[in-house]
Amino acid sequence: MAILRFLVLPFRAPLLLLLFGVAVIMGNYWSTLQPALMRSRGIDPQLFWTVELLQALAVVVICTMPDLLMRQVSLLMASSRAISLIVTLLLVITGGLYLLRLSLLADVLILATSVLLARLDLTRIRVAPPPLVMTIALSSILLLGIWLGQELPAPLFNGSTELVTIKL
Repeated sequence: MAILRFLVLPFRAPLLLLLFGVAVIMGNYWSTLQPALMRSRGIDPQLFWTVELLQALAVVVICTMPDLLMRQVSLLMASSRAISLIVTLLLVITGGLYLLRLSLLADVLILATSVLLARLDLTRIRVAPPPLVMTIALSSILLLGIWLGQELPAPLFNGSTELVTIKL
């Protein structure tokens, strides 16, 4: 019965699928960005992927444990998981708008927002495992999506930051 509940979870919390989709797109984007960085700045591919994956894991850890990491910041955030998620999401968006204006850390903002939305969706359906289990689960979804996006043969991007539009 527990396996069935686990398999139905993406249908009950569809923002988990959004997190996976964002991870696939980010993995594909990073795979198209890697050759340009190798040519222009001489960055080693192993270093590039190590930094990007550590950045993604750091975002997941910070976004899945806000009540543990930010307890001293606000008692209000520590009093309720939903309030904690909403306040963290607002902080990420507000800080992200500033960083997007500067074109810095846009990938971090996108990943953080999708992780927080997935957590908020899981909280909505009252699925609240311990923070370490949540971190491992969301990290697994994120890393699987990045790996799949990196393995896609055709880039989803046309060399810029705009998505290629597909007309049906």
